[in-house]
Parts: sequence; structure tokens; C-alpha cells
Amino acid sequence: MKIDYESYISPFSWRYGSKEMREIWSEANKRRLWRFIWVALAEVQAEFGLVQPDQVSDLQEHVNQVDVDRALEIEAAIHHDLMAELMAFAEQSPVGGGILHLGATSMDIEDNADALRIRQSLVQVLDNLKILLVLFADKIETWSGTALIGFTHLQPAEPSTLGYRLASYAQDLLSDWETLDGLCNQIRGKGFKGAVGSGASFGELIGVENLAEFERRLSERLELAFYPVTTQTYPRKQEYQVLCALAGLAGSLYKFAFDLRLLQSPPLGELAEPFSSAQVGSSAMPFKRNPINAEKINSLARALAQMPRLAWDNAAHSLLERTLDDSANRRTLLPEAFLNADELLRVTIRIIEGLRVDEIALARNLSIYGPFAGTERVLMALSKCGADRQAMHERLRKHALVAWSSIREGQPNPLIDLIRQDSVLNGYLPQGELEALLESGNYVGDAPQRASSLVSLIRQMVG
Repeated sequence: MKIDYESYISPFSWRYGSKEMREIWSEANKRRLWRFIWVALAEVQAEFGLVQPDQVSDLQEHVNQVDVDRALEIEAAIHHDLMAELMAFAEQSPVGGGILHLGATSMDIEDNADALRIRQSLVQVLDNLKILLVLFADKIETWSGTALIGFTHLQPAEPSTLGYRLASYAQDLLSDWETLDGLCNQIRGKGFKGAVGSGASFGELIGVENLAEFERRLSERLELAFYPVTTQTYPRKQEYQVLCALAGLAGSLYKFAFDLRLLQSPPLGELAEPFSSAQVGSSAMPFKRNPINAEKINSLARALAQMPRLAWDNAAHSLLERTLDDSANRRTLLPEAFLNADELLRVTIRIIEGLRVDEIALARNLSIYGPFAGTERVLMALSKCGADRQAMHERLRKHALVAWSSIREGQPNPLIDLIRQDSVLNGYLPQGELEALLESGNYVGDAPQRASSLVSLIRQMVG
């Protein structure tokens, strides 16, 4: 099927996601996996004496000769995609084609193939997430001790460090990596259990007493664990769990991107995503440097966050041994969830690789707002010297209000001078000590050490 630019094309077909992830969810890869599973089934059936070696050899010879156009031509007549591929495979295999799919139902093939594709996709996600975590670790290490003003409620609060702020994002991503890695190692297929999961059709062929060994050999060939209990499909709860993990990853990336959008705004201006010399920020305003990559992350992550709800419905509404009302939506749900996550990671990697740090803006904001945080240290020091804590709090509060008024008028922050020259405060602490207590760059606790510890943990866990 050729792309028709006069017809609707999903953005995931060309704009979002990588070539590698698109290949995993391509028609060709799906059909190659179906054929791989059919051949594995025939190979094990040969071991049980059901089919002949020359029949298996014929299938092996043609397993990679996927002809999507021919399969779609057959499907147009019979309206069953898997049977159409089966018939196209059989046409190419005159010796072995007649024993294809012996004892199987469609979902013995499709669900095992989907489990393999989900695992392939998780490997791709984990590879990119590992790259991102290592990049974050490098940035955290570089900026672990660089002081900045922290914000709570979007209001200036107390100082922290840039490395520690970056570490908060990386810590969430490391948690996502652990979750996704665990799921990747636990992905299971349906196995070969027939129309309702009882294995009756295969039991008729090889004997019920041989079913466990039959599935064990198939599991080894596919390198895929099987659920011990299924209906016609594997439990759709597996897909719900995977999509929840992808949505969790999207949430971590969303927070980073949203914060970056705030910090890229010129009034703060501390961080910025890379912006090329030829990049256009606005069609109307030539001066604009819009955070288009961070905004794309927020947009795509918002969409991915909704997908677990659909996967929940697919799992919860699968009545009795199986209904078909999940089939159509899964054709877009699974590939688009992974392509979305793939694009989110790729864009974030580009941002972190080219992240712009404006040290002048960091220092400016710290100088404007940092002295306010120092009042807490002054208050504690005054109290330790025997001063009345409530009375000192009131004096410091009044000085802070005067300072805020000056800042609103565009003047430098006078708070340090106001406190240093307060004769009542000088009665407890000398000017030099008061000034040192108000030096906000030193009021970061053990943030640099905690950031560095996370760097070590990231490198230990992901390499």
C-alpha cells in the first residue's frame, strides 16, 4: 500500500516516532511474526509426529516472503486478515502449506505476535530511556552545586541547586525505567490453547497428557513465556499495565517539559531548549523563541495519559471467553501508545543534549529573591542568641515588605542592607554575621550531595 498524500495519514506514520518503532508495528513485521509462529508450531508438531520434516522445511524456506499486497487481495474477498495471510503463505508453500495452523485458533497466532511486538517496543523504549537517564546524570553532575532560587506555589521560596532540580526529574524517570524494565521481563503470550483456552484441539492431536510439554517446547522456540490460564486471548490486563507504565513515563516527561516552558519565559530565563539559527518561532512575530519541543511533549503526553482508560475497558469488557470489541481499537491503541512514548523520549533527549543554561539569569534571580530565604536563618540565629522569636519575626517581616516594594518598583533588593543596619538585630548579631547568614548561595543544605548520589545510582542501575 502506497502512501496517498491526498488522503488522511496518521501523524504517527511519518511525523512522530522513529523508523525503528514504526517497523515494529508495521504490517510486514506483524506478518513476519505470524509466519514465524506458524513455523514454530509446525516444528513442534513435527517433533510429535503430526507433520513431516519436508513440510516444515518448505515452510521455513518461505517464512520471510511476506507479500502484503497478495494478502490484502485475498482479505478483500474473505474479510479475515489472519486467514488471508495464512492463505498467501500456503500459496507460496506447496509442500507444507496444507498443514499450516493445524489445531490453532487465530488468537494463538495473533496474541503471541502482539506479545512479541510489545516486548520489542519496550526494549526500544528502555534503550532510549537509558540514553536519557545517562544524559540527565551528566547534566546533574555538571550543575550539582550551582545555586538557584527555588519556587513553591510559583512563588520564590528558598535556594536549591540546578543539579538537584534536574535530579528530581531524573529520579522520576529512573522509577519509570524500573517499572518498564520489570514489565518487559514479564511479558507473556497466550501460548497455544485454542478457541476458549482449554487446549482441547491440540489435545485431540497429541493427547491431553502431552499439552504441557507441547507448550513448553513452543515457549522455548518463541523465547516467550505463556500465561498458564487464558481464554481465547491472553488477559488484556497485561496491556493495561503496559499502557499505565507508558502513561507514567509520559507524566514524568510532561512535568519536566512544563517546568522548562516556565523557566524559558524571559522573566525567569534560566533554562531553554535548543533553538537553531534558522528556526522560526512565529509567523507573525520574528523575535519569538517559542518552546515548541517542550510544548510538543506536553501535547503528546496529554494524549498518552488517556490511553490506559481504553486499555482498561478492553480488559474489563472482555466478556466470558472472549468478545471482539477490543480488536479494532487495539490496531491503533498499541502502536500509537508506543510511537507516542518513542517520540516523547526522542524529543526530550534532543532537549537535554542541547539544554541551554543561563548562569547570568540564575544569579540574577537568586540575588533578587534569595535574601528573603535568608531571613529564616537569621531568625534561627537570633533565637539561639536569646532574642524573642516572635518579636524578631515581626521585624524581619517588616523589612521584607519594604524590600518587596522596592523590587516591584524595579529597584535592587535592599533586604540585606535593611537587616544588616537594624540596630536591634545588631544587638544580638554583628553586621558581618547577619550578612553571611543572608548569603543565599550557601543555604542549599545537602542538595549537591543528594544530586551526586542520584547520579551514582543512575549509572549503577542503567550503566
